[in-house]
Amino acid sequence: MTPHPTIPPEGVRADHAIVATGSPLAAEAARAVLAEGGSAIDAAIAADAVLGVVEPMATGIGGDMLAMIVPPDAAPLTYNGTGRAPAALTADLVEALPARRIPDRHPLSLTVPGAVAGWFDLHARFGRLPIARLLAPAIALARDGFVVGPICGREWSVFEGVIARDPVAAALYRAGAVPKAGETFANPGLAAVLEAIVAEGPSAFYEGEPARAAERAARSHGGVLAAADFAAHRGDFDVPLATRFRGLDVLECPPNTHGLAVIEALGALEPLPLERDDPATMIAAVKAMAKGFETAKKTVADPAGNTVATVVVDRDGLAITLMTSVFKRFGSGIGVPGCGFVLQNRGSGFSEPGHVNGPGPGKRPYHTVIPAAALKDGRFHAGFGVVGGAMQPQGHVQLLIRIAAWGEPLQAALDAPRWRFESGMELAVEPGTPAPLVAAFAAAGYVEPTGGEIAGRSDFGGAQFVMRTPDGGLVGASDRRKDGTVLGL
Repeated sequence: MTPHPTIPPEGVRADHAIVATGSPLAAEAARAVLAEGGSAIDAAIAADAVLGVVEPMATGIGGDMLAMIVPPDAAPLTYNGTGRAPAALTADLVEALPARRIPDRHPLSLTVPGAVAGWFDLHARFGRLPIARLLAPAIALARDGFVVGPICGREWSVFEGVIARDPVAAALYRAGAVPKAGETFANPGLAAVLEAIVAEGPSAFYEGEPARAAERAARSHGGVLAAADFAAHRGDFDVPLATRFRGLDVLECPPNTHGLAVIEALGALEPLPLERDDPATMIAAVKAMAKGFETAKKTVADPAGNTVATVVVDRDGLAITLMTSVFKRFGSGIGVPGCGFVLQNRGSGFSEPGHVNGPGPGKRPYHTVIPAAALKDGRFHAGFGVVGGAMQPQGHVQLLIRIAAWGEPLQAALDAPRWRFESGMELAVEPGTPAPLVAAFAAAGYVEPTGGEIAGRSDFGGAQFVMRTPDGGLVGASDRRKDGTVLGL
């Protein structure tokens, strides 16, 4: 990979507060909130709402949320805002499907979106500024339009076929004439829904027209998601999983996510020398990751997806890694009439009936989103997230090797080429990987994967990373694989 075009190898320095996120528009919204005295959670909500407008193929109010929060004076905690399957999703419906699994973008893949409730749950506990202030930038961008970013424009074109299958999504996202990078796109329907959420709270979404319209959309395709499923949604706070790695306490989200895979892999790697110039280091990491996935599969399934990540630290030291997602690009591809968003397809993360991760009414499926953090001497040291489904835990492991074990500069570590384990002996290797390492992978028996959805499999992710520096300052990095940036105060 070539270096990030605007961020130096060591990352962006900040004295007081910082945000790393996947869009300059989101970063600007977050920094403005921080400058006005908003908390890290306020800034993350503002950024996330903007991301739902400007990256509709990745996230939005039709998707889920997870967060890792590290308060300056209290124990870390996670927030699980993943939605549940419809009450009418019974095992017999899935038994009748090919391979006894819910396919990607099938009408039975629809699950309740948890992002909106997540904004309010986090804000109730950690917010300072009014929700109206936090959602104002997103509302303005949706109503008045925004300039489509380069990577966003590319993905819009690549996944045009997904939105073309549904007349609502096709009209909303301009299938047949999708916006290109540099063009302006507006979403007045989404702006109206966000304004209603500001005026009425989360009930405007979970008990109002969006829920009813989502039911109509689902039923029109043969799905079973109902407005009553929206009304029943609840998110919850939990305790992170943790493991030691190179002097850090690495924090990951518990099930129903695959954060456990990171914990298992880092635990296996911690006793090893992990020499920087020895290809055996990355071969060991691949093997550890594969075993981590196997452990995770005892309780979860085997999907891949797309997500957005925002990391914020405020002046008081409160830190959050917040991630939201509609799963695959453009989620289910099923648009909600008049509301400006598509529904996620997390139900395709269920395994076959009878598996511990098998489908069931009101059940949360396996989830790929894993916002993370690390402590040093019991205090916040880093917050980070990597988007890209099964790439997420693998990105965590590779970045922690580079940063914590090898001491690489932060942005340089994010810019470095990655690998992505698929299954068996399939290993995708990103262009730019040093030839000796490529040869070592081949000698170990690994082969490039074949097939799979473009930018789904063999997607090398997009990371956002913030660290506390030894002098008490902050440094942030943003993955060049996305349109994002880092801004500080």
